[in-house]
Amino acid sequence: MRCTHTPLSGLYIIEPRVFEDVRGFFFESYNARLFAEFGITATFVQDNVSRSKKGVIRGLHYQLQPMAQGKLVRVSQGVVFDVVVDIRRQSPTFGKWFGTLLSEENKKMLWIPPGFAHGFLTLSDIADFHYKVTNFYSPEHERTLRYDDPMVGIEWPKLDIPYCLSEKDRSGQTFQDLETNF
Repeated sequence: MRCTHTPLSGLYIIEPRVFEDVRGFFFESYNARLFAEFGITATFVQDNVSRSKKGVIRGLHYQLQPMAQGKLVRVSQGVVFDVVVDIRRQSPTFGKWFGTLLSEENKKMLWIPPGFAHGFLTLSDIADFHYKVTNFYSPEHERTLRYDDPMVGIEWPKLDIPYCLSEKDRSGQTFQDLETNF
């Protein structure tokens, strides 16, 4: 595996070593020893999978401490534009965002430590999105940052169809009113 630093401290792109032949392919999507060498010592407690149609935006979600979640995310089918926003108040990149393509083709993963709001936009007809998380889902600790907040200024890819969001995601908090304890 190869670990690439992003402009946001603690956020990494993980690229697995893929073994392909006429039968298909094989790769490790997680290896505790290699992740520890990268400085990622997460203990995962839950795996989640979502399927989304083209144009769906999920997020930007996060959980407050003590139920904050680190996430290792990847796509097994389709293509998404994955986005994180640094919500750690003491971070030099507080309020900055980072986006990258995750797809079944590139097999890239993104390690998102606690202290980041996370979301994605589905670019393909269907996308299956996998999350390994370090803490259990806690509805009372979950918060949503608006995907289109002008203070953050995420440059979402333009599509030939309108974006589709849940009511929770459409009515998320503005960055100015952000509730965070990181």
